[in-house]
Amino acid sequence: MDLVKEAKQQIENLTPEQVKNEVSKGATLIDIRESEELQQSGKIPGAVHAPRGMLEFYADETLPYHKPEFDKRKKIILHCASGGRSALAAQTLKQMGYDNVAHLDGGIKAWKEAGEPTE
Repeated sequence: MDLVKEAKQQIENLTPEQVKNEVSKGATLIDIRESEELQQSGKIPGAVHAPRGMLEFYADETLPYHKPEFDKRKKIILHCASGGRSALAAQTLKQMGYDNVAHLDGGIKAWKEAGEPTE
């Protein structure tokens, strides 16, 4: 957990309300959980699925796996189940040259606890 704590000190940590506000202004929300997790607990409406294991491949525009949702000109917000993986993933994207990246602190768990919708 020290790695997660360290990552959170180096990235932007957003509340569910802040995420909702950023998405309404055009930020891209990316769900890095595994497919099974989405089936078990639903997903945040509008979130793009990109499993953590594929993140670097989807984010690297020189690779054939690159997804257009990974756009360095836009704000990208990552989330997972409770915020650990997304903190580490946000730190990784920063190392890859993504300057405008954040994560949903507390993950989809915090989203649901805040009364926000899932599908």
